[in-house]
Amino acid sequence: MINIHKKTLQDLEFATVLEQISEYCVTNLGNKEALTIEPYRDKEQLLNALQLTNEYVSSFYNDNRIPNHGFDAITKELQLLNIENTYLETHSLKKIVSISITANEIVKFLNKFEEYYPNLKQFASRIEVTTVIIEKIDSIVDRFGDVKDNASTLLYEIRQSMNVLKGKINSSFTSALNQYHNLDYLDDIRESVVENKRVLAVKAMYRRKVKGAIMGGSKTGSIVYIEPETTLQHTRELNNLEYEESEEVVRILKDVTNFLRDFLPLIEQYQTFLIAIDVIAAKAKYAKSMDAILPEISDKKELFLRDAYHPILYLNNLEKKEKTFPQTIQLNNDSRIIVISGPNAGGKSITLKTVGLLQLMLQSGMLIPVHERSVVTIFDRILTDIGDNQSIENHLSTYSYRLKQMNYFLKKVNKNTLFLIDEFGTGSDPELGGALAETFLEEFYARNAFGIITTHYANLKMLANEKDEMINANMMFDERTLEPMYKLALGQAGSSFTFEVAQKNGIPYSLINRSKKKIERSKVRFDATIAKLQKQRAKLEKTSESLKVNEKKKQSEADKLEEINAKIQKKLENYQELYDSNQRLIYLGQKVNDISEKYFRDKRKRELMAELFKLVQIENSKRKKISAKQAKAEKNKEKQIKQEAEKKVEVIRKKKKEEKAKAKLVTEKPKPVLKIGDRVRMHDGRAIGTIDTLEKNKAVVNYGIFTTNVNVDLLELVEAVKK
Repeated sequence: MINIHKKTLQDLEFATVLEQISEYCVTNLGNKEALTIEPYRDKEQLLNALQLTNEYVSSFYNDNRIPNHGFDAITKELQLLNIENTYLETHSLKKIVSISITANEIVKFLNKFEEYYPNLKQFASRIEVTTVIIEKIDSIVDRFGDVKDNASTLLYEIRQSMNVLKGKINSSFTSALNQYHNLDYLDDIRESVVENKRVLAVKAMYRRKVKGAIMGGSKTGSIVYIEPETTLQHTRELNNLEYEESEEVVRILKDVTNFLRDFLPLIEQYQTFLIAIDVIAAKAKYAKSMDAILPEISDKKELFLRDAYHPILYLNNLEKKEKTFPQTIQLNNDSRIIVISGPNAGGKSITLKTVGLLQLMLQSGMLIPVHERSVVTIFDRILTDIGDNQSIENHLSTYSYRLKQMNYFLKKVNKNTLFLIDEFGTGSDPELGGALAETFLEEFYARNAFGIITTHYANLKMLANEKDEMINANMMFDERTLEPMYKLALGQAGSSFTFEVAQKNGIPYSLINRSKKKIERSKVRFDATIAKLQKQRAKLEKTSESLKVNEKKKQSEADKLEEINAKIQKKLENYQELYDSNQRLIYLGQKVNDISEKYFRDKRKRELMAELFKLVQIENSKRKKISAKQAKAEKNKEKQIKQEAEKKVEVIRKKKKEEKAKAKLVTEKPKPVLKIGDRVRMHDGRAIGTIDTLEKNKAVVNYGIFTTNVNVDLLELVEAVKK
């Protein structure tokens, strides 16, 4: 049983990932569901969830796109269906039709394309495809959301009667309008509308002469609005019919609602299914946004994350158009625990968080941004101790809190656990804290647990060196500039570069020397040895890269030579064929010349013809007999080869023209005018300084520790002085 503590989710900022995923949901219910995602407790369910997400990602790259799954929530409708003697309004019925159609379409699609989406098809197989609900609602509700006239016989008769009455109302009102207009009882506007009823605009002096109900008057009192008596009678009859109509509509809606109550479990399934599809789709879109994949999942306890990115950092940097450095890290039975050391701000903590967050995401059914050759495994527990652990609520110091955490670790750590601890052993006296941390680490090691820790303690580095299944690692630094390279190097401890960094920041050497004398000599020598080894490793890395570049160049040159050799060989073969052909023609010419000379001497025409015929026969016997069809085919082949050669020449010609056009368009970037106070650096350097003085194309650049005189042409502007 997999069980991951909530603190682990907090330490690794899992909630931020869920927020990013929820933004890809197209429904409100899907959005809320995405925010509640947790790591799976059952391994089989987890593996299925990963396949569902992976299959949905594949739909983005093939022609069989999964249909739209958007829907309007029917939560209130489901609540009403659970309450007896309630009924659904027509707009609610239309929502149920819509959600039924959407669910049916997706299930039918997945059944049709089972070969592409086997797991999604299996996931949707529990959803029943039926048109009964849709047909029943469509039989009584039209596309405008009104109950149809033919929904029942009684409703049809009522509405027919209402239409007749409306005709009578209009005709009786028109008759009264004409009658009283002719008598000059009406105002110039003749009629108006009061409470959605047509009324006569009667002059106030004639109001007693017009039969009907007074509905109001104008502000000035000069007009009285009267509904004619005949029209009033018909209106009362219409009101009665409207009441009967509403009663019949309610009865029909209750009948349909009762019909739907039999399908309540299925309708609930529709909404649950579409919410699940929305969350799966959101996970897939999130995966696509950072080229995440489903790596190989191993039954053995091994973890190989190649070119792994921290998802939150990667997406933030992508938005800012900044580079994110990937990490490659490996845990297996030969190296179960990695101790990462090195200076601060080198990327130790982010490496730790990358491993932890990717593992959490994977165990929550999400794809992860790693190389396709990566291998992952499933851990029963992921324990973390990362970040500021001072507990204000419990009035615990950082160290007390960390000891409490270690106690929890000791209870839970086993061979199926991955533990991640940042700055292991800090918060107390370095000597005592380091010793206690070493004991904890030995205990974790003895229990065959897997884990990664970051530390500055030399004793933990030495322990990793002594244990067979524990290795050191460091975040590499440039030995010249002491800038972080954000690259993890396995197999070697990292120096904290304490004194080197201090010296770089301008601390006087005499103070650094005094500091060195205050600590144990062996500690300084150990740290110095590690620093030296790290520098040598960095040099080896550069040499290795240089050798790889040279090897690529040599391979490229070898390929070119091979190509040239093949061309020369082909030419030699062509020359040999030409030579053989010319030799044969020379021989034939010689023979013809001998025959003609003999005929010149003896004038024997028959012998001449016989000799010539014999020569022709000999030559024809050497020729291969080919049919007219074969001859035509060979001719077409030659023609095709010629056309292809002409096309290639034309392509090369066009390419050259384009290159010339591009070359013309490229304009030189104007050099900025440098001023005193500008921040600058050398073209081939990293150090940044400030211009103190400028004189005759020369600049005095102040680097803080020293100043130097540099030619202005060798400088590039980093930041202009603020005016």
